[in-house]
Amino acid sequence: MDLESIRREYIAEGLSRERLADEPLAQFELWMQQAIDAGLKDPTAMTLATVDAEGWPNQRIVLLKHFDEQGFVFFTNYASNKSKDLELNPKACAHFPWHMMERQVKVQGRAEKISHTDSLRYFLSRPRESQLAAWASKQSHRINSRQFLLSQFDAMKRKFAAGDVPLPDFWGGYRIVIERVEFWQGRENRLHDRFQYSLNEGQWQVERLAP
Repeated sequence: MDLESIRREYIAEGLSRERLADEPLAQFELWMQQAIDAGLKDPTAMTLATVDAEGWPNQRIVLLKHFDEQGFVFFTNYASNKSKDLELNPKACAHFPWHMMERQVKVQGRAEKISHTDSLRYFLSRPRESQLAAWASKQSHRINSRQFLLSQFDAMKRKFAAGDVPLPDFWGGYRIVIERVEFWQGRENRLHDRFQYSLNEGQWQVERLAP
């Protein structure tokens, strides 16, 4: 398999400091809306990177469900590997790979659990089947077969058949409180445009980075 010959040129419009918002959330909101308008599949999908107790980095794709001046929010099982990593080391990195637009966004910060009220609000907005799945799956734990997983799902259907599905006490949201955000725009000849926002004493500083 020849991978070395697989390449393409990045020819999208460039990114300049004059066109950037003064703070990263405004810039991210603009790019997110443009990704949605462009019809990208799963524009809210982000690769979340954490580090475990042995220093091994871990990555997985999660979905961004909310962002504001407080940070970027995603949801998970609190007994999952990602949660165990974050309990030991709250530093996290999220990456949005918007290849079709020749763009990337990297978000770095510290992850913290959101309130029970906010987790409940989102949980109640999920389809019932997704609520049941949160109860059925012991995320990151070993299982013998898919059939076992489906049997657990059926068991939850029976357990909660008579009413609403409650929020599991082992499930909820995390917020990445952002400290650095990088916006990457592909350019010709691999001379890409990169700008990094860094929080310094409550103020955002913007620097251009070499590609």
